[in-house]
This record gives sequence, structure tokens and C-alpha cells, in this order.
Amino acid sequence: MTSSIDLPATPVARTALAVVQASESPSVANHSIRSFLFAELLARHEGALNDAAYDRDLLFAACVMHDLGTGTKAPGQQRFEVEGADLAAEVLTQHGVAAGDVDRVWEAIALHSSPGIAERRGLLAYLTTEGIGIDFGHKADVVMSQEQRIHAEYPRLDMVKSLTDSIVTHAARSAAAAPRYSLPGELARERKEQGVSGMELASSSSVWGC
Repeated sequence: MTSSIDLPATPVARTALAVVQASESPSVANHSIRSFLFAELLARHEGALNDAAYDRDLLFAACVMHDLGTGTKAPGQQRFEVEGADLAAEVLTQHGVAAGDVDRVWEAIALHSSPGIAERRGLLAYLTTEGIGIDFGHKADVVMSQEQRIHAEYPRLDMVKSLTDSIVTHAARSAAAAPRYSLPGELARERKEQGVSGMELASSSSVWGC
């Protein structure tokens, strides 16, 4: 079955996308959109589209805004995952999204770099984390039928290096933005000690190549 790669067009979805594209690099913004499209394909593959917990608009919000903390709107006083979750919650609240749904999106974003935890916090957090993971090459076989269309529409633009640059830049703004053993803390340490992060090195052998 050929799936659409159209994005949600609700007012909150349009605002979320506009905020992302205005505050993140084109590479990171494309990564966030691809993560949603891959997450939706995974949901279809696993039969989750009819699950009562599945909500396309919330999945779009969580995926597309998951890296807002790396962009220009983030204050740099907390780790990027938390600041991104806070910024996303502001967008959703301003559009009248129910508090419980705002909290679900906040959790999905805040936990997206915590494998082994996010997957156990409900369908939204699971699909968000897995969609992001697919854009790094995990479970890529699930999306192979659509990946060429998706990458043509939203090219990678050296995504892993660009994202690492953004995370490390944010991490340098305060000690609280890069706590030891967190993803931003480790990326900053690896860049400082080795000049390149393990995430970047791993990307060269991933199915997507960058």
C-alpha cells in the first residue's frame, strides 16, 4: 500500500511546523518531519493506526517539535530535550490542546533520547522515539517502500553532524544544559576529547549514511 506523505494541516500543526522551520536548521527541521513520517509508517506496519491511543496530530506535534530545544528559541538553561518539551507545550497550550494531551507530548519529547524508558510510556512516546530512531537507521526495513519519496521531499543535508552541532552548541550555554552522562553531556565530551562524536561515527555506517 502506498502511504501519503502529506502532513497534518490543522492550525496547531501549521504553527508547530512554522516554529520548527523558523528556529531550527533546515537539516534538523527535515529530520523532525521525517521522524513523523517514519513513525506513522511504523504505526501502520504494527497495526497501531486503529489503536485508541493513536492520535496523528499529537504524533506530529511530538515528532516535529522534538528538537526545538536545539533551536534559537531555547534559553539554554536546561538540557535540550526538556527545553524542547517546554516549548512544544507552550505551542499546544496556546492552541487550546487539552492539558492531558499536552503532557503526553511533553513526555514523548523529554524522553526521546532515553531508550528503554520512552518505549514504556505509552504509544505516543513509543512511536515518537521509534520514528526518530528510524531516521538514524534503526528498523529501516519498515519504511523502505517510502523512504525514497520521503528523502526526496525532505533531504538529509548531513543531518547527524548538523544535529550534533546544534546539541553541542546548546550544551555549551550552561552546566545544566549538559549534565554528565546525558546525551548532550556525552556529545559535548566526545566532541571536546575526540573532535567527533560516537553518534557521528556510527552514522557513516548506517543505512542512510548520514
